[in-house]
Amino acid sequence: MYERDLQDLIRGLRSDAAKRNEEKFISSVIDEIRREITSEDMQVKGGAICKLTYLDMLGYDMSWASFHVVEVMASSHVHLKAGGYLAAVQSFTQDTDVLMLTTNLIKKDLSSATPAEIALSLDCLSQIVTPHLARDIAQDLIPMLNHSRPMIRKRAVLTMYRIIQQYPEVLDINLNRLCEKLRDPDIGVISATINLFCELARQDPQRFLPLAPFLFGLLTSASNNWMLIKVVKLFGALAPHEPRLVKKLQPPLMDLISNTPAVSLIYECVHTCIVGHLFQGHHGYTLAKTCVNKLASFLLDPDQNLKYIALLSLAKIVPEYPQLVAEHQQAILQSTGDIDISIRIRALDLISMMVSRDTLQQVVQHLLSGLASQTQLAGAASYSGSHVGNTALETITLNTRSFLSPAYRMDVSKRIIEMCSRDGYANVDSFEWYLSVLVDLSYVALVDVGQEIGDELISVAVRVTSTRPYAVNLMTKLLADSAFYENTPGAYINGCVRALRAAAWICGEFGGMSNPLDIVNLLLQSQCSRLQSDIKAVFLQSAIKLIGHWMSSLIKSWTPDLLQVVRDEITSILTKCEIFIMDIDTEVQERAAALTQLLAFIRIDLTNYRLPGTSEHEISENPDFPKGLCLIQPLFQAYALDGMGPEAQENVHIPPGFDLDLTILPEDVGLSLTGSIENELGRTSKNKPNRHKTKKKLQSMGFLDTVANSLEAEHDREVKRLQRLANIRNDPYYLAEPSNRPAGDDINSIPVVRLEGLLDVPDASTAMSRQVITPNKQVSQATMMSSPVVQPGDAVDQNASPVPQTASRTAETQPLHVLRSKKGSKEKRKRGHAPKLLSAQEGTT
Repeated sequence: MYERDLQDLIRGLRSDAAKRNEEKFISSVIDEIRREITSEDMQVKGGAICKLTYLDMLGYDMSWASFHVVEVMASSHVHLKAGGYLAAVQSFTQDTDVLMLTTNLIKKDLSSATPAEIALSLDCLSQIVTPHLARDIAQDLIPMLNHSRPMIRKRAVLTMYRIIQQYPEVLDINLNRLCEKLRDPDIGVISATINLFCELARQDPQRFLPLAPFLFGLLTSASNNWMLIKVVKLFGALAPHEPRLVKKLQPPLMDLISNTPAVSLIYECVHTCIVGHLFQGHHGYTLAKTCVNKLASFLLDPDQNLKYIALLSLAKIVPEYPQLVAEHQQAILQSTGDIDISIRIRALDLISMMVSRDTLQQVVQHLLSGLASQTQLAGAASYSGSHVGNTALETITLNTRSFLSPAYRMDVSKRIIEMCSRDGYANVDSFEWYLSVLVDLSYVALVDVGQEIGDELISVAVRVTSTRPYAVNLMTKLLADSAFYENTPGAYINGCVRALRAAAWICGEFGGMSNPLDIVNLLLQSQCSRLQSDIKAVFLQSAIKLIGHWMSSLIKSWTPDLLQVVRDEITSILTKCEIFIMDIDTEVQERAAALTQLLAFIRIDLTNYRLPGTSEHEISENPDFPKGLCLIQPLFQAYALDGMGPEAQENVHIPPGFDLDLTILPEDVGLSLTGSIENELGRTSKNKPNRHKTKKKLQSMGFLDTVANSLEAEHDREVKRLQRLANIRNDPYYLAEPSNRPAGDDINSIPVVRLEGLLDVPDASTAMSRQVITPNKQVSQATMMSSPVVQPGDAVDQNASPVPQTASRTAETQPLHVLRSKKGSKEKRKRGHAPKLLSAQEGTT
């Protein structure tokens, strides 16, 4: 029969027939492999394992053939053994059941005279090792460290790392044997040993500190860059645990950074200086300057990888030497315009860390220019006196702006706000500049940062009183910009439209310094109806404040000629408010209605106003101006609005002797005290409003202290009684009287009904006549209602039990007046009066 080898299998998979129905082709191949793998011919079995390994790489399971893999691994032919070991590496896991069969097989191959078999076993062992396998083979692996072939020694060292991971105890026994490999004549073995120690030192650096002298010799004498990289990395793990290494390592590392052409080695040296805290001591500043200069040269390299690692490393040096990094600020700023988003983000991280009072304005100007196009810059400058200049535009082309994603724009915008507001605006020299930056950002951000911009505008205006006139002027221009209204919703400026909310609030709070009536017209323009409801509500509230400012300013210079002017302005404002009264939002409607009613009241007052001297009954106390002009101003300007820090309450000292943790009145005593007072006075829920007067009266009489003492004494007696009962219950020598009564039942609460002398069931007429109760008799209504009423014509069961139905009737089925009767009986028992129990004869008399 024709047998397909691995090449035939690959050709078949790539054929058109297999592509049209791959599952069918694979199924036939696997069936063929199942037949071949059971063959006695090892060549056929080895070929089947190779094909099965290839299929496993494509995602088809071969765990069912694990035992056959072990058979091929035990073959005496090296090429078949190599296929078996490869299949084991590919398919064996920690849970493979035949893994225990490989222990002796690997031991046999490790002691083989053929180097190829030893190499195959070492390669496989490093991949399939388990804790049990590592424990059994560890001692067989140690002789391989001294094998005559460097290839075997190198593989044995690397395999030891996986053995130590699964069986750590082997390191304690054979650490000296591994250290001897640092003096091996082959450079590959030394590199492998250093690599082993470098990985192990990440977990326990203290253990490898004795190797520092020998490693230092390798650092100063070795010429292999890859080995030097591992030595430098190993010193990076050891240096934090040995302060003396700092002074020792600074000269050789500085020499490597300055002279070596290998970029990878330079980066490892810089990284070791950072993580090993080598920027200390006498040569620390010189070493840091060397590292920064070398990293700055990476920023100008066209290789994107070098730019990235340079920015990443500079960000780690900034906390210690910010002035050294600031010398290369221009090169770092240019990286914010890179086409690679990862480089731009790293540049933003570095810039936000290195910004200072001297560099803040330049950095912010550059970032704003990077966000904006020429059209947006012109629009921002025309309204805010923009601080965004054209200098930064020379370093960023229009092409770089075209691919700025919304996420990146959001990141840049928030970083600008964070850099300016950091540490309580410590880096801001001019708050007027910061206000203009916020306005510029509202034009060029193109993302939804309006809430953050608004919060900063309000914060600066409230905290810095000297900026309020400039802030009002700036916010007025912002409110007058039709771009915020016409492009709502959906256009580029819509993202920052919520900045109008802060602008309206600032104008309403501090707008009295300018012309308030002009701002009112801006706040009530018809375009404002397109804004969100919460923004319109603030617009209306600010308009009320500004109208109050305007009217109060008229009082100081009031003349009779202003009367008609004020009427006309009020009429105009009322007309503009009509669109807000019809708004769908309730809050906007309410504020618009409040403004309308206030103005309507003032207009009536203006209509009824008479000039002084024109009335016969003039009162001299009346002012020379309409009183309605003073109506609105006191509603909003009674107290000055000042900023308050979030930790201001901590500065308020607690008065001496004032204990906030002291309980004024215990909860249980307070509740009992209230109930006792009400019971004593016979209070009901209708008299609760008089409780405060009663408590004061009782307190003056000393009654509260008496009640509290009695309650405490009663509570103590109850506690002692319960404690005594608990002791008796647990005392084996105390013979309590047996009782079949369930625990918790009160004998006095059990109703007793006398059933003797019951009458026979009467006829209908007699039953109806006997339901009349005489006034001098107390009859149990429960007994009456439970007695059956026999209608005429009903059949009477003579064998029926004469017992009434009272015992079986539940509270849920009894009428309301019966339940009230029971409640009254309980109240009588509480007062010491036992209910009078009547017989059935008396109840029906």
